Order: sequence, then structure tokens, then C-alpha cells
Amino acid sequence: MAAAAVTVALGSTVMAMPASAKNGCGGASWYALHSKTASGERMNPAKLTAAHRSLRFGTKLRVTNSRNGKSVIVRINDRGPFIRGRILDLSKAAASQIGMTRAGHAKVCYEIVSR
Repeated sequence: MAAAAVTVALGSTVMAMPASAKNGCGGASWYALHSKTASGERMNPAKLTAAHRSLRFGTKLRVTNSRNGKSVIVRINDRGPFIRGRILDLSKAAASQIGMTRAGHAKVCYEIVSR
């Protein structure tokens, strides 16, 4: 039996992704603490990092802002977010690169680029 595919629309680009792949769309917010992350490293708002509830630490994601199509590669180093409807918490630097610091949150889609 063939694997099902999920179609994700990003601006004018439509991508088909295997349903078994770890991809997702939903809300994201950003944070700029200096405390330790769940991985044990110190949070650095100037680095391109993110928090996800279950992806392995070190996983790299391409995160795309659904509103403007800007994307950034981030590394998972923390757990969260813990707000309903949000799938990622981004560092301030990552949020800035995709144009969401002013609003504080945005609808994003992500795809794993390396584990």
C-alpha cells in the first residue's frame, strides 16, 4: 500500500510530504531567556534554536512563516511550548529572521532537515 501524503501550502508554493515524516504546522512564539534549557545548555537568544515537545535534541528544522514565506533553520535544544495551539518556541534570533518578533507569535510550518 502506498504511503499517504500531506499537502502543505506555503504562500504560492505547495509541497507534498509523506504522512510518516515529522512535519507540522501551527502556532509559534519566541522567547529570550538566559536560563538553562531542557538539554542542559544555556539559552542564548542570539542563536538559531527552538523548543519542541518531543523532537530529539539536536534535530534541525526548517521553519517557515506562513504569512511571509521567510524561513530559518533551527536546532531543537529545549522542551515546549506549553501553550495550547503552539508547536514551537523560537529563539529571538530565529523569530527575527522570519519576521515575527513584533507580533510575538505567528503561524508556521516546519520540516525536519536533519536528525
